[in-house]
Amino acid sequence: MEKSRKSLSIKARVLKTVDKARVVTTAEIASSLKISWNTAEKYLLEMALEGKLERIKKTGANLWLKRGR
Repeated sequence: MEKSRKSLSIKARVLKTVDKARVVTTAEIASSLKISWNTAEKYLLEMALEGKLERIKKTGANLWLKRGR
C-alpha cells in the first residue's frame, strides 16, 4: 500500500475512534488501531496541526478530542 494512502486510512480510523469515544488518549488510539504509541502520537499531532483534533496535555497523558465540539 502506498504510504500516503496508508496515512489517509489511519487518519480516517483515528477520527472514527475519536468520534465514538469523544476523548481518547494516545495509548487508547494505539491499542485500538494496533499500532505503536509513537506512530499513534505522530498521526495525532499531524491531525492537530491540520486542525482536525485538539490536544489537552495532562500529567502523564495527552488527551485528544475532535476540534469544534
